[in-house]
Amino acid sequence: MEITTDTHSHHISQQFNNELEDLKTHLLAMGGLVEKQVQDAIYALTEGDSAVAEEVRVNDRAINDMQISIDEECTRILARRQPAASDLRLVMAVTRATSDLERIGDEASKIARHAIQLAEEGESPRGYIETRHIGNHVRNMVKDALTAFARFDTELALSVAQEDKSVDLEYRSAMRALVTFMMEDPRSISRVLNVIWVLRSLERIGDHANNISEYVIYLVKGMDVRHSSPESIEERLHRN
Repeated sequence: MEITTDTHSHHISQQFNNELEDLKTHLLAMGGLVEKQVQDAIYALTEGDSAVAEEVRVNDRAINDMQISIDEECTRILARRQPAASDLRLVMAVTRATSDLERIGDEASKIARHAIQLAEEGESPRGYIETRHIGNHVRNMVKDALTAFARFDTELALSVAQEDKSVDLEYRSAMRALVTFMMEDPRSISRVLNVIWVLRSLERIGDHANNISEYVIYLVKGMDVRHSSPESIEERLHRN
């Protein structure tokens, strides 16, 4: 059964309605903090702001705490309500999404750590333009994935999957350019390696945002589209 934003508001128990709505609200609150973490980590790197980078690292603990709290909510709902059909899909999708959000937070913290190292070394290395561009790209993917979850919007979720393919292409192009630069100037290796690790974290953030978009499609349509290409997902969405 396909669901909409109203599906989870028609239970006999108003308390159950509230529990499901709270679960969704808490997930989106966690997502908002994670999105800000990514934005701040990119800013800290490109502006050489160690203070902001340190704040990102400290806030990672709050994200971990939110994941634990939401997982406990899901466990209580499963134990007390024994949800079925679309309600069960919602709880499962929230559990999976919080895991990916926590990992995005981890990647943001890694970027912050590299930002501190690069700020201490001074001069900006090659790759900052690519980092800013890909960083903004994946931050928008996280935002769109969360919006798709909030609205049960499969078309927006599909667009995130399509964007992930573009990010992968940009990532590979940036990596080739940086490797070439290191070969031409071996003195830059240490600093450019930090940028390469940042780009790797950004690419993983895009992957996690894509995962969340896949959970939206599972939640709304009941379709498992993991490990499917964007073209295959689009075909299945428009066929059903």
